[in-house]
Amino acid sequence: MASNAAVPFWRAAGMAYITYSNICANLVRNCLKEPYKTEALSREKVHFSISKWTDGKPEKPTIRSDSPEE
Repeated sequence: MASNAAVPFWRAAGMAYITYSNICANLVRNCLKEPYKTEALSREKVHFSISKWTDGKPEKPTIRSDSPEE
C-alpha cells in the first residue's frame, strides 16, 4: 500500500537529511550574538581518526582535524 504522506521538503529539493541539518545548524550559528556565536563556531570543528586495515589488522591511526573554514 502506497503512503499518501507528504514528502519532506528537503527530500523534494534533492537533499539528504544530513545536508539539510548542516545548513540549518550553520544558519542558527550565524544568527547568534557574541559571545555565543564564537563559542558555537568553536564547537563546529571536527576531530576524528582514520585507520587503514591490512590483512585483517589495523595500521597506525591518522588523526584528522577538519573545520568548515579550512
